[in-house]
Amino acid sequence: MSGERDLRKLLSGMSPELHPGPYVFTSVTAAVAPPGLSPVVTIAEAEGLTLVLTREEADRAGLAYDYEAAWITLRIHSALDAVGLTAAVATELAEADLSCNVVAGYHHDHLFVPYEHADRAIAILEDLARRSALPRRRSRSYPRV
Repeated sequence: MSGERDLRKLLSGMSPELHPGPYVFTSVTAAVAPPGLSPVVTIAEAEGLTLVLTREEADRAGLAYDYEAAWITLRIHSALDAVGLTAAVATELAEADLSCNVVAGYHHDHLFVPYEHADRAIAILEDLARRSALPRRRSRSYPRV
């Protein structure tokens, strides 16, 4: 099943879902996550393996972190080659002075926003979805002068 590409449909149907608890970003020098950890995201970088996992797991493993995030999943199946979803969401959050780290999964896009502003981010995204679902006003066509 291929994902949605139409930006208006993506925005109006994104249905943001907040996962419980804080998540953190950390980095380890190993090529794989240490045993006993269940990261929701891993990214291999030259400097180390980035892990995104619950704060509880990071604390239990003694891993250092300096950013606590809320994890929001956009519950629409977006195509990996869809254009504009990340930009529209990030712009909307940036205008509210909220950072946003985006990870694209095969089926959904995942946002990591400051944990203390999770409810505000959800409200902003739900408002964007509502506005995107409204009928577009037709622009008037004026003759060129």
